[in-house]
Amino acid sequence: MEVSEGGITLSVPERRHGASEGAGEGVFYNPEQELNRDVTVAVLDAVADGECPGIEAGSGSYLDAMAASGIRGVRAADAGWDATCVDVDEAAVELARENFERNDLPGKATRADANAHMHESYYDVVDLDPFGTPVPFLDSACNAARDLLCVTATDTAPLCGAHFESGVRKYMTTPRNTEFHAEMGVRVLLSACVRTAARYDVAATPVLTHATSHYVRTYLALDGGARAANERVDALGHVDWCRSCLWRDHERGLIADPRDACPHCGADVETAGPIWLGATHDPAFVGAVRDRVTDYMGTAKRARKLLDRLGVELDEPTHYDQHRLYEQWSEPATAMDEFLDALRAAGHEASRTHYGGTTFKTAASVAEIRAAAP
Repeated sequence: MEVSEGGITLSVPERRHGASEGAGEGVFYNPEQELNRDVTVAVLDAVADGECPGIEAGSGSYLDAMAASGIRGVRAADAGWDATCVDVDEAAVELARENFERNDLPGKATRADANAHMHESYYDVVDLDPFGTPVPFLDSACNAARDLLCVTATDTAPLCGAHFESGVRKYMTTPRNTEFHAEMGVRVLLSACVRTAARYDVAATPVLTHATSHYVRTYLALDGGARAANERVDALGHVDWCRSCLWRDHERGLIADPRDACPHCGADVETAGPIWLGATHDPAFVGAVRDRVTDYMGTAKRARKLLDRLGVELDEPTHYDQHRLYEQWSEPATAMDEFLDALRAAGHEASRTHYGGTTFKTAASVAEIRAAAP
């Protein structure tokens, strides 16, 4: 069947009766990832215009390492990039070629194992959008990418600590299933990306990251050099968290130094890490990406709202859920705007998060929030 997305028309697999959304006979196409792809095109436009820190202006080479229908590669080619699609499935490769031709766009489609191809090839931008965890592809992607690494992870349960053993095994860290689960997932993924890049003396800097629905998506600017890589490793650390009273604290360093007990209520403390404790995005770059979201994108309204909120989000490594706090206090929750205004009036920085209507970030402690709350 034909679909239109971002001003181009593609042939994608017909969905079988009773199949899950986006599933074809052998080649996968997921319409629910349109927001992800729209933001990616806006990112590529901003990079080409020289808006990404550390990356020179210009549309260079782009790799869609798991092509399937080729939709990412075709849209990158439409944005002016020299796009290559790689897939191990011959049917996917043929479909990607057909979609380049259908839209009269230059682009290559190659049948190959993604890891083997990335160990042998180099691209200005490498895009990983696998089904599940991207970890098996990170080493080769850090070899292949010169300027920008784009990564999607859809295994949110391991990332957030809900599937603890799987998270430990895949990401070689200790994730915890906390009430700030979205932020935990973001920072576990970034930790894996930064640590993998550092092994090859590459500094990976997150310039835009969002947790949306069932996936986490990040864009990392890459820079060579052991000293810069060391600086990124220095931004890794641990978070201590109390399940009883929701107290939390964080400290940089690869060696955990967990609390014996919560300093607020005396209950047991859970420790997560090493996770990324640095900034998850560059506000100026996020603004530049937002400016390049165009009306022909199918998710333009959602993308702009996402980027608007992300651009002003604080860099705190955890978030609070307002409703959870008021539940702890056995009181009805107030309106979020009123609540955040009260926090700011008390002298605390506060912002909404991009992934929840009742979640917010602040450096204030639970006690300070309680004292300021209306």
